[in-house]
Amino acid sequence: MFQATRRRLAIWYTAVTAVLLLLFASGVYLYVRSTLIERVDDTLNHVVEIVERSLVIEPVDADAEQFRINVESSFRDNAGTVEDDHIDLEWFSPTGELLWSTLSEPLNIPIHGNRLGETVRVVKQPAATDNETPNSRTLREATLTATLTASQLPTPHAPLLLRQVTQRVEVGRQVLGYLRVSHPWFEVTKPSRQLIIDLALGTWFMVLSVAASGWFLSGKAMEPVGESYQRLKQFTADASHELRSPITLIQTNVQVALADLELAQTDVTTSVNYRQQLKVVERLTQRLGKLVNDLLFLARQDSGISKDVFSPCPVDALLMEVVEEQQLLALEKQINLTFDLIDPPTLEASPELLENWFTLMGKWDQLVRLFTNLIGNALQYTPGGGQVHVELVRLEGTNRVSKIRYSTAQLQIKVSDTGVGIPADALPRLFDRFYRVDPARTHKTRNVATASSTGSGLGLAIAHAIVEHHQGQIQVESHLGRGTTFIVTLPISLES
Repeated sequence: MFQATRRRLAIWYTAVTAVLLLLFASGVYLYVRSTLIERVDDTLNHVVEIVERSLVIEPVDADAEQFRINVESSFRDNAGTVEDDHIDLEWFSPTGELLWSTLSEPLNIPIHGNRLGETVRVVKQPAATDNETPNSRTLREATLTATLTASQLPTPHAPLLLRQVTQRVEVGRQVLGYLRVSHPWFEVTKPSRQLIIDLALGTWFMVLSVAASGWFLSGKAMEPVGESYQRLKQFTADASHELRSPITLIQTNVQVALADLELAQTDVTTSVNYRQQLKVVERLTQRLGKLVNDLLFLARQDSGISKDVFSPCPVDALLMEVVEEQQLLALEKQINLTFDLIDPPTLEASPELLENWFTLMGKWDQLVRLFTNLIGNALQYTPGGGQVHVELVRLEGTNRVSKIRYSTAQLQIKVSDTGVGIPADALPRLFDRFYRVDPARTHKTRNVATASSTGSGLGLAIAHAIVEHHQGQIQVESHLGRGTTFIVTLPISLES
């Protein structure tokens, strides 16, 4: 599934890029081609202006009412210059008769004025006539070769493309003739053809590069999706396992209770068993409801649909309540549970600030749940006679011990115990949902057996979600046989 999605993403990247490159290459080609055509047309018009200014106009009669062009005097100085630039000149009479030309053979193209330039196709079929001697044929071919370059020289039956500009020469209302200037079209087609090859190679190379890059980037883009999918599969499997046990027990107890229902009224022993089965069903139902509530809480935190309203929460008072609630369990296990407040610097703070020294913006119920989970875990995995210590301190300015500068005020809560500890390889997954440390690898002492977790494995995952919801951080430090310390850092004010 992921490979197919990766291929589709890579194909889409390549297709979109190929279309954009084709559009870009087409635009470049059209721009360069139009520039070449404009340059040729400008050259032809410039030649027309020069030749037109050099025309020798003579009166036909003494009255000077009619004029004519002296062809020999007019074109004698221009023929050599234009031939060097591969430009051919043709002079036509007012009736369209060819009078003078630098071409070896007439083009037989009708005369019509066009100052904008036009492209004409001429089919040349050079062949020797009956009266043409080999020497004259060689002379004619040499003349044609001098006019046309080797790349322009047509093969038999091959068309010749020329760019032409025709100018009508007038004196007053009298038309003296037509001047036509021709330029070989290969100066446009040859660089255009080379440009097409270059653009095609460049586009193909870029498409291949984009295809390789798209495959690589799509793989990178699919990595988080694959990881999320694997986590979802693991979450589904773990949730199914956690839900299967209480549901199976509920079904078994209900079936037994229904089977003994008829005997419950006459048999006292059966009646007692019936009550015990119902109590078991009640406990399992409560456990199942707690599991569903935990899953619902995590789902809401993940989706971001939770719209909790934060309010000022005095963390010192909150921790005092939680520690007081956990004292009963600590006394039962003979564990010394202590709470320590690091006093604020009375000489450096105002009375109003001192009053709210341990107050932050948060959700009271969630913070109670957070520290209840952490202190409860510490008590559960600490042997009798051990210690659990809770410490609250406000971090502001520069820490005198670590010399760390804090940009905003924060509260740091440490929950330390002298319990069995956590293996180092289990620390990276400690906050994963439904993850529980393997009891077989948990340190054992003479005073306490390995604690078997009766929870669902969601306690620390919920604690991590609550800390993130309050824009804080949670860290854990643990050593086997020496204990574990959870460090929670929460900002005083939340960023919007």
